[in-house]
Amino acid sequence: MNELHLLLILSLLPALGTFLGGVVAEIFTISKNTYSLSLHAAAGIILAVISVVLLPESLKTTSPSIIVLAFICGGIFFIIIDNLINFIQGRSDAEDSTTAWAIFMGVALDSFTDGLMIGTGSLINIQLGLFLALGVVLADIPEGFANIAAFKEKKFNKKLRIILNFMASLPVIGGALLGYFLISGEPIIVKYSVLAFTAGILLTVTAEEIIPESHRNGEARLAALVLVVSFAIFVLLSTYIHF
Repeated sequence: MNELHLLLILSLLPALGTFLGGVVAEIFTISKNTYSLSLHAAAGIILAVISVVLLPESLKTTSPSIIVLAFICGGIFFIIIDNLINFIQGRSDAEDSTTAWAIFMGVALDSFTDGLMIGTGSLINIQLGLFLALGVVLADIPEGFANIAAFKEKKFNKKLRIILNFMASLPVIGGALLGYFLISGEPIIVKYSVLAFTAGILLTVTAEEIIPESHRNGEARLAALVLVVSFAIFVLLSTYIHF
């Protein structure tokens, strides 16, 4: 199996995680507490990926200022996209429809970022790409669960919910291929900068979207503990993989 084929397999893992999380949400009744807990779990894992893998790996370069700038640019990029989505939503009278597309675009952007991160990480070290893919899967399962819960709240029919969840998970493949073909052969500082850029996006998504959404209907008991435990589980897993 060559490197590209392995990368495609790794990029499919997050898509599978999102889809499986959605299937679980379709089977079981989703309470507000469960919705809040699932988002806290996703936030904990994403924060762990950023702090334990992406930033420490990126800062191995001899030019930390470039890495910090790329990290900030990632956050700015998400803010621009988020404001654009909010602007489009505000211009429309069909609030439920635009909310659906806002949810869809948010998930799709997160999926694309995951793919870019996995593709870039694999070019640095295939074990790094594998570990990032596993971390993303752990975060995408509760994310997929929460996505379906949000679609249910907007009274979308089951077929549309499944299609939206599936389609929003596919950009991970495009992100992985983009990272692989555009960054392959580039200096290591470019690869590290892309990792930092994705870290900036993920941190901003977590702070501006996932955590506020988890509190929208009130915070579930033990929510903070779920965030800490999910963070700790990923940190523990990281001690068994060296790259």
